Amino acid sequence: MNIRIINTGFFKLDGGAMFGVVPKPLWSKQNPADERNRCTWAMRCLLIEEGNRLVLVDTGMGNKQDAKFFGHYDPHGEDTLVGSIHKAGFKPEDITDVLLTHLHFDHVGGAVINNSNGPALTFPNATYWSDSDHWQWAMHPNSREKASFLKENLLPIHESGQLRYVEKDSSPFPNLNFIRVNGHTEQMMLPVIRYKDQTIIYAADLLPSSAHVPMPWVMAYDVRPLLTMEEKEQVLRRAVDEKCILLFEHDPVYEAAIVENTEKGIRIRERGPLSGFL
Repeated sequence: MNIRIINTGFFKLDGGAMFGVVPKPLWSKQNPADERNRCTWAMRCLLIEEGNRLVLVDTGMGNKQDAKFFGHYDPHGEDTLVGSIHKAGFKPEDITDVLLTHLHFDHVGGAVINNSNGPALTFPNATYWSDSDHWQWAMHPNSREKASFLKENLLPIHESGQLRYVEKDSSPFPNLNFIRVNGHTEQMMLPVIRYKDQTIIYAADLLPSSAHVPMPWVMAYDVRPLLTMEEKEQVLRRAVDEKCILLFEHDPVYEAAIVENTEKGIRIRERGPLSGFL
């Protein structure tokens, strides 16, 4: 098995929304805000090569939205989804599976492109994987999440015939299982990867960054924030007990971390590039 980080660039989100009830004097030390109170976040995907399968976990925001949409989020940086896949030595046609942790636009937007013939799948030979309950949740969105579930990201996947669902308590991938959580959104899937003698938890939006490790640091975007805190505690305790590597999708600086028990609760012991822990 080979694991590669796929960077797709950065974007900005409101600091208050990303840190919930945490006061700005505290969170701004972790991630300073711009003049519009927005912090910079990564969109960090993962490429897993095992045997004849090439699995891409999440796809970033993509580039098919209009200027008004992007004006809210200011996507920036030199990295792109397809460009990073090329840097890794592959082409979009090589991807065999696209695993979507959930269907918010900054995780699924890159899965679909617009070309001269209209929308098309970015990875034409891939099977696209989601959770069936989450897919229905996204197709019939609540008012709170409606702006994050965009039909132009979802309908082309559904209509392609390449959509499959990961069954509960099973996995279509060797050495990869899932933790399902419901605080951020319904049935978000966190990939748990067994790599050599180590376990990597791709934390998606349960723990979007290393700054979100303390229990009260929960996003205001979460539909069930108290449940998020319970789920965080379970995942973090597993990470401590099993010495798991946490991989952060949105941390603007740090790719991964190891956590430990302290007098103040579970905290970061060490953080840095994923390669430094493997």
